[in-house]
Amino acid sequence: MEKTSFSLNNITWKRIILFLTLILLILLAIFWFWAGGNNRSHGYRLTPVLRGDLEAVISATGTVEPEEVVDVGAQVAGKIIAFGKDKNGKTIDYGSYVEAGTILARIDDSLYASDVSQNKAQLAQARANYQRSQADLGQFRAKLVQAEADWQRAQQLGPSEALSQSDFDAALSAYEVARANLNVGQAAVQQTREAISQAEATLAKAKQNLDYTTIRSPVKGVIIDRRVNIGQTVVSSLSAPSLFLIARDLKKMQVWASVNEADIGSIHPGQKVTFTVDAHPNKTFEGVVGKIRLNATMTQNVVTYTVEVNTDNSSGELIPYLTANLRFIVSERKNVLLVPNAALRWLPQPDQIAPDFRQSNGEGKKGRESGNRTNPAAKMAKDDFTQGTLWVPEGQYVKPIKVRLGPTDGSMTEIESRNLQEGIQIVVGEQEKEEQGEGTTGSPFTPQIFKRR
Repeated sequence: MEKTSFSLNNITWKRIILFLTLILLILLAIFWFWAGGNNRSHGYRLTPVLRGDLEAVISATGTVEPEEVVDVGAQVAGKIIAFGKDKNGKTIDYGSYVEAGTILARIDDSLYASDVSQNKAQLAQARANYQRSQADLGQFRAKLVQAEADWQRAQQLGPSEALSQSDFDAALSAYEVARANLNVGQAAVQQTREAISQAEATLAKAKQNLDYTTIRSPVKGVIIDRRVNIGQTVVSSLSAPSLFLIARDLKKMQVWASVNEADIGSIHPGQKVTFTVDAHPNKTFEGVVGKIRLNATMTQNVVTYTVEVNTDNSSGELIPYLTANLRFIVSERKNVLLVPNAALRWLPQPDQIAPDFRQSNGEGKKGRESGNRTNPAAKMAKDDFTQGTLWVPEGQYVKPIKVRLGPTDGSMTEIESRNLQEGIQIVVGEQEKEEQGEGTTGSPFTPQIFKRR
């Protein structure tokens, strides 16, 4: 009987131990399920606070333009019969370098040369008429002297037996006629003198028109556009037809940038600008803002202003009408603390915040709002600081740290905080489950019952 009792007690204890072991395994599984699952769902992507330089910029596109362009036209009508030669002896064409006074083209001058010859003949006739009028004036003066002498003798004799009344009247009449003829002669001289002046002006106009048939460069520069060909007829109208477009100095260029109205308040003359062109993708050019044009344009309810950016082109790498991508430097910061904008936008779930800081969860929303700036460069143009929130890990939780936000370049933002230093890890997001499982080992046949989804 004693042996049987001992056997039963032994079996009972074994069952109790087995039951307790099973309970312990179940508790461990539950603990692993919750603890392990929470660790995976609360895995954070971290990045250190950096120290470096920052540029807050406004981006825009524009076109490279010559600083000064001269449009050369024609003032007379006619057919283009020839082009001139550049300083290298080559026919004027696109890209030709010319000096001031260089002949660019010639218009058929046969009609204008004929007008010059005709007006020369008219001027000669006017001068001959002037000489004749002067001779006639001398004759009129002589006749007046004779008539005046006859009239004085007639007055001395008077109507008497020695001088009849009719002779007396005839002497008076001859004197009056001589005086009138003198006045006519003087008027004729004045008239022929004016005719000479008119003929000279007409001849000068004809010569000028003849000279206009030779198109000359008004400035020193390079031809960037030739708009006529030999044999083409130029028709002069109220506006002179354009024949050549000459850039005066390609060593000084401008970029005409189109800037949105939301950003124009941050642009000012003398502001530093950098830009690139597709023709030289690996080189960055520099310039400064020269002028902001006030004649805004509106396209699909978007208002833009043209900003002139002056740049040096001594190297000759920039050519007219290249498309440029510009960066207006709004603010420059040296040796400051920098964090990614993603860290300012991230907001934890309530159960991720450390218990001591959960009452300030609302502050996290504020941090997100202040970090999500649609136009950061323009809003930070005056270097004003706003409030923001960053999150740093604390065990499996995170805690907030208040910071002051400075300028941003769109990806990194300057911060100021007594609680953050270079190298401190901050949260920029949560790891995906696949990321958390990277690097772990285990059998692919392990049951998936305890894995959270």
